Amino acid sequence: IPMVLEMSMESIFAVVDVFFVSRLGPQAIATVGLTESMLTLIYTIAMGLGIGATAMVSRRIGEHDPEGAARAAMQAIWLGVILSVSLGVAGAIFAPQLLALMGAEPSLIATGSTFTRVMLGGNASVLMLFLLNAIFRGAGDAAIAMRTLWLANAINIALGPCLIFGLGPFPEMGVTGAAVATTIGRSTGALYALARLLRPGGRVHLSPRFLRIEPVLMWRLVRLSASGTFQIFIGMASWVLLIRVLSSFGSEALAGYTIAMRIIMFALLPSWGMSNAAATMVGQALGAGKPDRAERAVWIAGRYNFVFLGVVGLAFVTLAPQIVSLFTADAGVAGYAIDCLRLVAMGFVFYAYGMVLTQAFNGAGDTWTPTLINLACFWAFEIPLAWFLAFTVGMGPHGVFVAITVA
Repeated sequence: IPMVLEMSMESIFAVVDVFFVSRLGPQAIATVGLTESMLTLIYTIAMGLGIGATAMVSRRIGEHDPEGAARAAMQAIWLGVILSVSLGVAGAIFAPQLLALMGAEPSLIATGSTFTRVMLGGNASVLMLFLLNAIFRGAGDAAIAMRTLWLANAINIALGPCLIFGLGPFPEMGVTGAAVATTIGRSTGALYALARLLRPGGRVHLSPRFLRIEPVLMWRLVRLSASGTFQIFIGMASWVLLIRVLSSFGSEALAGYTIAMRIIMFALLPSWGMSNAAATMVGQALGAGKPDRAERAVWIAGRYNFVFLGVVGLAFVTLAPQIVSLFTADAGVAGYAIDCLRLVAMGFVFYAYGMVLTQAFNGAGDTWTPTLINLACFWAFEIPLAWFLAFTVGMGPHGVFVAITVA
């Protein structure tokens, strides 16, 4: 339950930003969509390191080795710091060029570059939040991860409209205000999580003697995380290429897709909570030498996820116009958003088991099986199909949405 609530909070991040930014018009929404597609690299690294950290911490906890868990957690944090600083500097400097590479119109680059600079430059807030929460989940302290995101969300929801529209004493920053609010919210959450790890009494306690860099242990974590990172990169990069295809059809198609995908993530992220629970239980059960218990946990989580996403998918298919109307009054944008929402939601019952099974393999330390599945589904099948349907068959954006569901 805490993992589901934690990921629900992460999904609220996605919906709140686009809800307020949608009031600024299609170009502002498209800016958010393009920037988010570039942030997928950060999410990929964060989630890949998270897979390695969760697997190592949960296994050590299952073996009743809290010191080993703390050492693994510290090396994961050091890796996160090194990577986020390097990527943040590059992203802040080259933001306009990256938007142009993604197919953004010149007017969008002029108005959206600052938003992109803030989001990419402040990527440490995203990376550390994901990573620290992965450590808590691996230790079985999912409630702390949940409270971390509650805090981050409360700040984002309060600051977002103030900085976007200039309410009260706050400056009117437009779409950039959304980036500033999100970065401040996530940074505060990450600092709270770090403070909990440094405080004695938890399942994982980073005492001063664990703060040094341990190259051997760090390399072990890198090797475990590398295939997990590659696995997620395959999936995330496919979204980047899909956005690149959609950018050929203008800002309205991009804005509609961005709105629909934010709504879809609102449903899928709680399901990741169930999937993460399965991964933790698999890791701890295998550490305790109980593989039968690990397998049972996976099938139970899969059934729960199937029921949850089946109900949500049905609601999205039947109520798509009403849901989209909360985010935009632009008829062109709404048409694309409704089409995307309905088509992708039709595949929810399949995603339900896929997400749980993928995370179960990751929790067991087998990151290559889901990597190969992602490679086949996304790169060998989804992207070529999207391109073929959109351009060769002439279906346009509708063809891209069909390809997502079929894959």
